[in-house]
Amino acid sequence: MKKITLVCAGGMSTSLMVNKMKAAAAKLEEDVEIRATAESKFKDYENDTDILLLGPQVGFMLKKLKDTYEPKGIVVDVIDSVDYGLMNGEKVLQKVLTL
Repeated sequence: MKKITLVCAGGMSTSLMVNKMKAAAAKLEEDVEIRATAESKFKDYENDTDILLLGPQVGFMLKKLKDTYEPKGIVVDVIDSVDYGLMNGEKVLQKVLTL
């Protein structure tokens, strides 16, 4: 099971994306655990995350978070802003599964 954590400035907008991604995962019969949190609270989940996805609004933190978490085995990426804006959970999930 892949454990995916989405982060944004406050954790609110990514909660909507989490719901869309969970629906897509059920449809595709993918075994994933997906959650959202504020970037400032990610440390609570770092030991239970395989993939860290950043909302576009915090994409500027990509290098810092990659440098911090990729050595720990966590894949870090930014959600495409168009997919995020359209709340295309299926497309975001499909990309994540290829990381």
